[in-house]
Parts: sequence; C-alpha cells; structure tokens
Amino acid sequence: MNNNLQKPKFRVEFLEDAAEFLELLDEKVRDKIIYNITKARYSNDKELLKKLNDEIWEFRTLYKHIQYRLFAFWDKRVGTETLVISTHGIIKKSEKTPQSDLDKAARLRKLYFTLNVPKNE
Repeated sequence: MNNNLQKPKFRVEFLEDAAEFLELLDEKVRDKIIYNITKARYSNDKELLKKLNDEIWEFRTLYKHIQYRLFAFWDKRVGTETLVISTHGIIKKSEKTPQSDLDKAARLRKLYFTLNVPKNE
C-alpha cells in the first residue's frame, strides 16, 4: 500500500478554549502546532501526542525553545471515525504538567460526554 495515500488515524476537533488559545498565538506558532497535530494524525510519535493519564493526552509542540501543549481526549464512540477532542492549551513553563490543567481537561471531557450522548437511531 502506498503510504502517501494513508488515511489519518483520527480526526481532531477543538473545544472553545482550545480554539481561543490557538487564535491568540502568533501565526507561525499556530501553523507549527497545526502542522504537528496533522503529523500526529498519521504517526504514533510520542513527541507529538503523549498520554498523560488514563483519559488525558497532550499535543506537543516545541517552537523557538517554548513548549506549547494542547490537552485532549479520545472519543471512540463514533462507529467509523475516531475523534480526538482538544480541550485547551497552555505555554508550558516547567517540566511538570500543572495539575490544574489536567483537572480542567478531565472536567471538560466529562462535560463533553454528558452533552454529547449518542442518539439511538
């Protein structure tokens, strides 16, 4: 099979906080983050998409020595297409991921699944 025609492993959607975070960034930074997210959709590169705990993952981008993170979770309920939902983003200032951001991602994940109950049709 030709790898150039490979289908992405998942689709990405951005919740409001994640979209606002991206909008506030410099265009070159935003382009690099989107490039890395797109690349992560086709590979299993832990430098681009890393599991933080059982439910929360992060898209990782390093640009000009600054670490950018977009928190995310998986929605595998959709029959044909796996979805990754990005909750929010941060500019990482230390080695350790802030617990408050893990908590926020978990809270937004819970809210997402509460509001997006699958329809039984």
